[in-house]
Amino acid sequence: MTDTRVDLAAATWRKSSFSDGGGGDCVEIADNIPHTIPVRDSKNPTGPALLIPTPAWAAFVEAIKRA
Repeated sequence: MTDTRVDLAAATWRKSSFSDGGGGDCVEIADNIPHTIPVRDSKNPTGPALLIPTPAWAAFVEAIKRA
């Protein structure tokens, strides 16, 4: 069986440029994890993170640029 866990200990998190600056709805991503883009709520940094495969993240970003 393949181990699919991702170690986020080395993740370098950054806030979305579209997050509000008032401490409200903030999304952070880490783009230094190979093959995966972790996404989390900045208000809960020790909480869960969504792990999105890099190709799916790229497609998502392109789609929202066109929206």
